[in-house]
Amino acid sequence: MITNNQDKTYSNEVSSSTLELSIIMPCLNEAETLATCIKKAQGYLEQYNISGEVLIADNGSQDGSQDIATDMGARIVNVKQKGYGSALRGGIAAAKGQFIVMGDADDSYDFTQLEPFIHKLRDGYDLVMGNRFKGGIKPGAMPFLHKYLGNPVLSWVGKLFFGCPCNDFHCGLRGFRRTAIESLNLRTTGMEFASEMVVKASLYRLKITEVPTTLSPDGRSRPPHLRTWRDGWRHLRFLLLYSPRWLFLYPGLFLMLVGLVSTLFLLGTPRVHTLLYSATAMIIGFQAVSFAVFTKAFAITEGLLPQDPKIQRFFRYVNLESGLIIGTVLLLLGLGGSLYALGSWGDKLFGSLDPIVTMRIIIPSVTCLALGIQVIFSSFFLSVLGLKRR
Repeated sequence: MITNNQDKTYSNEVSSSTLELSIIMPCLNEAETLATCIKKAQGYLEQYNISGEVLIADNGSQDGSQDIATDMGARIVNVKQKGYGSALRGGIAAAKGQFIVMGDADDSYDFTQLEPFIHKLRDGYDLVMGNRFKGGIKPGAMPFLHKYLGNPVLSWVGKLFFGCPCNDFHCGLRGFRRTAIESLNLRTTGMEFASEMVVKASLYRLKITEVPTTLSPDGRSRPPHLRTWRDGWRHLRFLLLYSPRWLFLYPGLFLMLVGLVSTLFLLGTPRVHTLLYSATAMIIGFQAVSFAVFTKAFAITEGLLPQDPKIQRFFRYVNLESGLIIGTVLLLLGLGGSLYALGSWGDKLFGSLDPIVTMRIIIPSVTCLALGIQVIFSSFFLSVLGLKRR
């Protein structure tokens, strides 16, 4: 829920309906540095004669931050739902500017140096990311693990999974066109909001670029809200969940391929124990591939991911009927192999059998039975998702 405490807009005598820029700062007990950040932001608007506002998205401060913002003429938006993402979503929803620049209120970013962001936005870019590694990270501004492990690895994962052109995936200072970001329907409430914005902007093919920006040590005496391992895992988890290809599809296809090749090779050898593992790899691989398709279809249905022509073609050719046919064929193969093994056992008067010979029949048969049942059930489930998508 969002409420406006104050509507004093720093607009350089321009109507609030024609504002070009909203500078948004999420705030939770930032009394030590908030005044400095607001002063810098207001100074930037005045220096470059930009019609704009400074908007504080307060997330329940109890240290007088709201009074500071009010006294300095900034506009306050109270966001009751807790979380970094919630505060920014509330601020974006209440913003009046055509463009938005968001940045932390801890004085780690210089709000007087926003001109590169505005130039890129005026040139037609939808999202302009800051790059702290190009602009400079001052001593003590970023912990060692964040600088050399967390940010580089997560940025690399983001580029690999989503084709994002940015090299500093989690920079807190960024500018964007308000209507473009609102069209993404961002949903996360915590620190992973920063990742969701870049991921969805990349998936929806928004026009993205980056500019150098400098990171300074924050001016607070208390520890930051960010927690290295907790929030790092939340970001990584989000990237994995938003990429069914890398989480499910590619590992599943790899297991299926390795399992199939190994099974065909091992069928003519006495290595039946290894044969059992290779057959299991095929079953697990098929499950992972199914999860990839399920996740992709569900995410598109719920608006979490954009429409994908590949999925539409997949549903055109792989439907309930074709799945039932394939599943039935696999079941018949498995049943035929099982009956053959049973007959062979009957020929031995149900006595002792050579396990090396018998298992080379039983393992493929059981594998076909398991895969046949999975294909049939998966086809029914996909048909449900397909009906919902239509």
